[in-house]
Amino acid sequence: MKWVTRRQIRVNRVATPWLIQRFVDQEAEFLFVEPDQVAEVQQSHHAIGFDAPGAKYAHNRGITSFEQIIQDYALSDSVLAELAQIIHAADIPGAIDQRPEASGLKAISHGFPLVTKDDDETLQKAFFIYDSLYAYLQARQQSQLK
Repeated sequence: MKWVTRRQIRVNRVATPWLIQRFVDQEAEFLFVEPDQVAEVQQSHHAIGFDAPGAKYAHNRGITSFEQIIQDYALSDSVLAELAQIIHAADIPGAIDQRPEASGLKAISHGFPLVTKDDDETLQKAFFIYDSLYAYLQARQQSQLK
């Protein structure tokens, strides 16, 4: 599958590709364009748009594309559900206080464009952060079950 979103990716626009590659399509390809080009590229490249005006998974219903993809692909992993809450809190204006991890994730992700040369490099380096957060939440959930 081919996916497209706005360039200079941060919280949700990094989390969504992570989700897609880890749980939906390991071979997914991501395109990063200007915000006003997402809808056009979505159509011309038969791509699935996210987190942009005119995208299939727009960010206009008060939920992130990460949350929408979890719903559409029926991903029932409880760790993903918790991670979705953190991403929502970090990415949706006014929601930052809903999860204590959100402030740190938001701060880290706003540094991504400052230390990488492009969005492809950001994905390559930032997936480690989401892998780590997923592993932390998974371990915490497992310890709570004991």
